[in-house]
Amino acid sequence: MSENDTDVPLPDLNAETQSFDDVNTIEDETNSRIASDLEAVFDVPVQVSAVLGRSKMDVSDLLKLGPGTVLELDRRVGEAIDIYVNNRLVARGEVVLVEDKLGVTMTEIIKAERA
Repeated sequence: MSENDTDVPLPDLNAETQSFDDVNTIEDETNSRIASDLEAVFDVPVQVSAVLGRSKMDVSDLLKLGPGTVLELDRRVGEAIDIYVNNRLVARGEVVLVEDKLGVTMTEIIKAERA
């Protein structure tokens, strides 16, 4: 090693640094810009489906179903449900009860592979 290799530049401790408020402001501006970039697609309708499970049966068995019939699904209690947007799996989640209505909370976002 030469003498010049030992010289390490030190940070300027007197320089101004960004405060947390500045960082939050920058994040808010970025989120606003992203939202405004997406504004063109806000009114595009999409179909959202939350799939609790699936079951296969013959048409004759399907016609026998009536009120109060229990249909066995391929999922266990507590397993995540699949959330589809336009027939594409985008997330997994859990069923929640909000006041007197059922809802879904997303617990995992599925990253789609680009073709």
